[in-house]
Amino acid sequence: MDSDWMEAMTARLVCRGVSVTRFEFAFMAARRDGGKRTPAPRAEKLMQEYRAAIEAVRAERVDRRPILVGGKSLGGRIASLIADKAYAAGLVKGLVCLGYPFHPPKKPESLRTAHLERLDCPALVIQGTRDPLGSREEVSCYRLDQRIGFLWLADGDHDLEPRKRSGETFDGHLDAAANAIRTFAGRV
Repeated sequence: MDSDWMEAMTARLVCRGVSVTRFEFAFMAARRDGGKRTPAPRAEKLMQEYRAAIEAVRAERVDRRPILVGGKSLGGRIASLIADKAYAAGLVKGLVCLGYPFHPPKKPESLRTAHLERLDCPALVIQGTRDPLGSREEVSCYRLDQRIGFLWLADGDHDLEPRKRSGETFDGHLDAAANAIRTFAGRV
């Protein structure tokens, strides 16, 4: 939750007036404490942790401003799995996924999209056009709810980083992502 990437995105969002609360799944926290690098637990367990994080944020906040859920890669995937129920319950107003893992590495046939075919929660996915976990070309063939908004970042990889020869910049991509999130937050 405090990687350079997350720090850079958080700083950009805060500068644009978007409050950010980060949390870390227990298996990632265990890695930080010197534990073995184990694979992520099943989605159901991570969904429970995410729901608990939402409740903790709601309990701490006195201003009751609307909450968006989201995350980078796995965090966005888990947020997307809980988004509809949390939206229907009035707990959140929207979903933001940065570098959504539409399929596992090198397994484009194993899609993680069934729940995205019908999504009532307003959603924004920010994706690099050459993301190996879901490129623009791949995603254009998926059956996804038409209400899901996309920001495609030219030549961006899974971390939204473009190659130098593209003429795009990582900072430019992060700024574009932060601007899109701010606009989305204002809309929902």
